[in-house]
Amino acid sequence: MSKNLLIVESPAKAKTIEKFLGKDFAVRSSYGHVRDLDKGNQAVDVKNGFSPKYTISPEKHKVVKELKDWVKKVDEVWLATDEDREGEAISWHLCEVLGLDPKSTKRIVFREITKPAIEKAVQQPRTVDLNLVNAQQARRVLDRLVGFELSEILWKKVKGKLSAGRVQSVAVKLVVEKEREINSFKSEAYFKIEALFDVKNEQGRTVSLKAEGTDRIKTEMDAETFLKKCIGAAYKIQSIDVKPLKRRPTAPFTTSTIQQEASRKLGFSVNRTMVTAQKLYEAGFITYMRTDSINLSETAIASISQEIEKLFGKKYVEVRRFKGKSANAQEAHEAIRPTYIENQTVPGDRDEKRLYELIWKRTIASQMADAELEKTVVDIGISTQPGVSLQAEGEVLKFDGFLKVYLESNDDDEEDEAQGVLPPLKVGQVLPFNQMKATERFTRPPSRYSEAGLVKKLEELGIGRPSTYAPTISKIMEEGRGYVVKENRDGAPRAFRELTLKDAQISKKELSEMTGVIKGRLFPTDMGSTVSDFLDQHFDKIMDYKFTAEIEKLFDDIAAGSREWTEMLGTFYWPFHEIVEETMANADRPTRERILGKEEGTGYSVLTRMTRLGPVVQIGTPEELIPGEKPRYANLKPGQSIETIEMEEAMKLFELPKILGDYRSQEVAVGTGRYGPYVRFGEKFISIPKGEDPLSVTLERALELIEEREKVDAPVASYKGFPITKGTGRFGPFIKWNDTFINVPKKYNLETLTPEEMHELIEGKMEKEANRYIQNWPDEKISIENGRWGPFIRFKKDMLKLPRLDGQKMSPEDAALLSLEDVKKTIEEQVPDAFAKKAPVKKAPAKKAAPKAAAAKGAKVKK
Repeated sequence: MSKNLLIVESPAKAKTIEKFLGKDFAVRSSYGHVRDLDKGNQAVDVKNGFSPKYTISPEKHKVVKELKDWVKKVDEVWLATDEDREGEAISWHLCEVLGLDPKSTKRIVFREITKPAIEKAVQQPRTVDLNLVNAQQARRVLDRLVGFELSEILWKKVKGKLSAGRVQSVAVKLVVEKEREINSFKSEAYFKIEALFDVKNEQGRTVSLKAEGTDRIKTEMDAETFLKKCIGAAYKIQSIDVKPLKRRPTAPFTTSTIQQEASRKLGFSVNRTMVTAQKLYEAGFITYMRTDSINLSETAIASISQEIEKLFGKKYVEVRRFKGKSANAQEAHEAIRPTYIENQTVPGDRDEKRLYELIWKRTIASQMADAELEKTVVDIGISTQPGVSLQAEGEVLKFDGFLKVYLESNDDDEEDEAQGVLPPLKVGQVLPFNQMKATERFTRPPSRYSEAGLVKKLEELGIGRPSTYAPTISKIMEEGRGYVVKENRDGAPRAFRELTLKDAQISKKELSEMTGVIKGRLFPTDMGSTVSDFLDQHFDKIMDYKFTAEIEKLFDDIAAGSREWTEMLGTFYWPFHEIVEETMANADRPTRERILGKEEGTGYSVLTRMTRLGPVVQIGTPEELIPGEKPRYANLKPGQSIETIEMEEAMKLFELPKILGDYRSQEVAVGTGRYGPYVRFGEKFISIPKGEDPLSVTLERALELIEEREKVDAPVASYKGFPITKGTGRFGPFIKWNDTFINVPKKYNLETLTPEEMHELIEGKMEKEANRYIQNWPDEKISIENGRWGPFIRFKKDMLKLPRLDGQKMSPEDAALLSLEDVKKTIEEQVPDAFAKKAPVKKAPAKKAAPKAAAAKGAKVKK
């Protein structure tokens, strides 16, 4: 039996470390945090020094029991969770639940999972750093309080199930402000001059020398005047300026920079990068991946230099010791690097191999010599326009240095053109003129954020820390919140003019180009903008970038032991809570109404507004409508916004729903609803693929979608006499049996599911459903169900809390004794007017499409 128990937070990490320690150590995993703040609103006692109430997560009871059993068997327990605040907190929570003393329990830290690092850590144990624990507790408690209270306001004033948070709301604000900056940008046209000259290269062949005007020309008339003045001109080289240039390599990766580069070079999302980096770290291939530091250890620098000399020669080695600006550096004191630099590749899946290669190249390049270049600028005079010149530029790479391995990317939509080698030229040389063009160009708006670009901005502002970037980005993009979406958008054709001077003649033509093509950029939704504006109006301090960064510095002070964490919470919370109460009592619900114009015929106002169900276009206001008449509403299409939609686009939305014709004696129509555009075939609704305009869907296209859906819905097996179908929906792959949808876990392949596997999934679902209900009233759409955190009420689509008994959560046994009247009373306390009768809503009649010349076989176009 092992004498020592070493606990880590990950089974993969445990597996790697176990190889390095002898029989005296048993290595076990806690599978992350074993406990967290209680889920209810009593998790933090704000009146008693912000005392947190922690509970063991239900899924961790078994893990905790197993660890307690191990503690009894061994002589000593060691904690080896990650070396950051989150890891320190996991160690502290383990001490609390396992009955260990955090002041004496051995705690080891390491920045790489290698045999030397682990053995060295075991020789130099410390105890749990309670300052780091308190910094993590302060963040967790503050974020719970802010998130909980802001979210309650949003549920009441904007829409149910929304959320807000101290960092996530600021991140959304950045995306919203960027979008508005782009929307308000006024593109200006200008003309760019470009001339071609025929010169001889070193081999005596005639080649083109390109030179450009040094100034932008504002109008077509000015551009034409410029070209006219160049007719018959002589072009002489006035000067040749040759300058040596050096390019220096960038520092090794931090958490932020690896997210940015993996996005640019590999197309990875922030979350995908961090998941992959975690795997590489736990397998022992790279150092710890959550770090602000750009420093490398002296041992690492020596081994990297040796590897560079071996691969490329001594002249490529240049030792560099990078120093970052972060004073705290999240307690992880080294950049992300390979643990063994001699390994250019590692085993693993494709993502792991590609990310490791990126880390290896960046690390190697950081210790390589500068790239040496020579830049040449040639100034060309125009004889007919004294004081005006053209410039030709060339660049020669004299020594590649670190460029042999790595070149950093950037987030610009259009990168600078590569400059090549110029042909032999000399001062005073007259250049033979070929042609000159004045091409219309346009100023460009700022670029939208990519995921990694937003991380970079958060880091620049000092908002968040390495461990929070990926969760923040993931949170604001969650479908249920709907604040930010990552999208590709097609461009639009744009006309531009081009004037050409050739053979002493000026010609003009109009050309077309695609502009505004967007790939993988972040857009705020109308709900995201509404929530951001509402919070900015009522909680300007919370939404202030500098204030949010100052809070991060206070967490750093707590980690350093120079500030008491509950005192810091009190300073922040009580003024914030006062504003919460005032806002809850007095703030109006944001509608963001915007008048677009008047409807032809009725004269009713056409406006956009935000409703509880989302953004809409509305025709008719209460003041305009006759008694009993209702406003008409239309949902916006994907890509449209209530801030930018114009009258013509808005009125097109009211063309839906539209009847396309008949098929198999059933009506076929196209429309749009809460979940996007659809084709309706009888009583069936078939989603129209993302990006496809529902107004452009013909009967023929609708039939294609119907037939595709029928193939998917065709039974693939049966169980107890009922057919089984399969498909993929909003929440992933599923099978459907007897009107029940059953999710297909990742361990199964939907395409190759066998009847036996389907039966297994159905039986598992039936067993789960049998234990689901404590009481059920289907006609009332009310039930009491067993949940992850205890019994709860389900009312229609809402999940509501049961009242407490004697200050404790209600047990399933107590819940089983409640009458329907008791449950309804509880529902009405949480959902006012839940059972009030509502007036029936009249649906807008479907508009008929114009008859088509030809219809698909078996289909009949409506006349």
